[in-house]
Amino acid sequence: MEFGTIILIIIVALIVLLAVWFIAAYNGFIRLRNSVEEAFATMDVYMKKRYDLIPNLVETVKGYASHERETLENVTKARNIAAGAQSIEEKASAETMLTNTLKSLFAVAENYPNLKANENFMDLQKQLQKVEEDIANSRKYYNAVVKEFNTKIEVFPSNIIAGLFRFTRKPMFEVESEEERKNVKVEF
Repeated sequence: MEFGTIILIIIVALIVLLAVWFIAAYNGFIRLRNSVEEAFATMDVYMKKRYDLIPNLVETVKGYASHERETLENVTKARNIAAGAQSIEEKASAETMLTNTLKSLFAVAENYPNLKANENFMDLQKQLQKVEEDIANSRKYYNAVVKEFNTKIEVFPSNIIAGLFRFTRKPMFEVESEEERKNVKVEF
């Protein structure tokens, strides 16, 4: 074989390898982006389930603790804000507010032994607890997929593909401030 032919074969092989890497990297981004969207949709389903439980819970508490109107209104308001949030950042903020108002609601329930003994309330509380566990697990999954996606965007050489096709970082679903991380203080 001639030297020029060998060089040509090497160049063609390198171009083929580069094309295969390019396609694989692009498809990897698409798979990860779809996983991020699927993870968020799963989390959203659990949050919707929680939003649907809250009005029943508020109505049950209302029957026993009608003079706790402000707490009940705050829970309803937080639920409506969370249900209407659109972006991941809005949802994260609204979810934190909703979780805090639910803590207040359960703190109020502690002062009403008849309410705590109510079978409907206990059932709703168990359902909500299960949904909260599902939400926590789905957040962990979402954040893990986002971490993988964001890492792929930042590392070389896949960051070249990310830049070419405008793949951008996705936000984590997290508590936004130290104030929101604190336990809710309820006083009577």
